[in-house]
Amino acid sequence: MHRYGFVLSSYKLKLFHIFPKPLLVPYLLDTMMKFASFETIVEMVYKYAIPKPKDQCSKSLQLGVSFAGGYVAGVLCAVVSHPADNLVSFLNNAKGATVSDAVRKLGLWGLFTRGLPLRIVMIGTLTGAQWVIYDAFKVFVGLPTTGGVAPTNALLEPVPEPARIA
Repeated sequence: MHRYGFVLSSYKLKLFHIFPKPLLVPYLLDTMMKFASFETIVEMVYKYAIPKPKDQCSKSLQLGVSFAGGYVAGVLCAVVSHPADNLVSFLNNAKGATVSDAVRKLGLWGLFTRGLPLRIVMIGTLTGAQWVIYDAFKVFVGLPTTGGVAPTNALLEPVPEPARIA
């Protein structure tokens, strides 16, 4: 039993070394922004940019709205996660460097903007494609696409109070 414990602890140590915790920060920020913004962006497109209700739009238009909403969500993802990604890249390339070394070398402006236009194009396109694939699958199985769902009357009615037991 002792040998297995040693192998397991050695494996965990190697796994931690291969996949350090700071590497997760940009992806965590990216994913949080992606899911927090996409639905809101799609609902705003249907509310302000499309002159007719969603249920009267063609499926191809709805998928186009999904791509546009995903692209804008991807742009927001890129902007939010880019400084952390630049920081992690700098720390991985400069062995023994600290965060203050990175800020001193890149500067705050460089930390936020170095490589940002390319990242916006890349992440925006990938995120738009992800949401189109998601909504295309929903259309394929007969579900509605994302956004623009009007509440039903049952949701607008007040909930009755429960009966009291005497």
